[in-house]
Amino acid sequence: MKCPFCGHDDSQVKDSRPTEDGAAIRRRRQCEGCGARFTTFERIHLRELTVVKSEGRREPFEREKLERSIAIACRKRAIDPTRIDRLVSAIQRQIETSGESEVAAAQVGAMVMDGLKALDTVAYIRFASVYKDFTEAKDFEDFAGTVAEAGKEG
Repeated sequence: MKCPFCGHDDSQVKDSRPTEDGAAIRRRRQCEGCGARFTTFERIHLRELTVVKSEGRREPFEREKLERSIAIACRKRAIDPTRIDRLVSAIQRQIETSGESEVAAAQVGAMVMDGLKALDTVAYIRFASVYKDFTEAKDFEDFAGTVAEAGKEG
């Protein structure tokens, strides 16, 4: 494993343990060149997945992109990062076990919406504003109203 600090090609694994949800192995490493320590994660990768965008364009599924978009929605919220990681892992596992090699971007967005709805309503509304392409304040107001109504019923 290449060191992210000095670029040295060799590092030594100091500690390995499964993540909380068991979906990955967390490894603490130490660079043999500069001595810096860093963490890597080893995850199961069942198959190559392709995301089909609404305009028909295809791109490889990237877990990091999914993590980033969920993290942006959850920014400045009191949400434990492990809960976010579990959500990302659950969505990725759901996509990988579907048996399909292609997934519609809208389907991924719907999975994120479902997960964020259960996790945090503010993050849910933030993500929805991008996913549903809100163009004016009234769109936020209407959507937030439906979320508030659903909360009163549940």
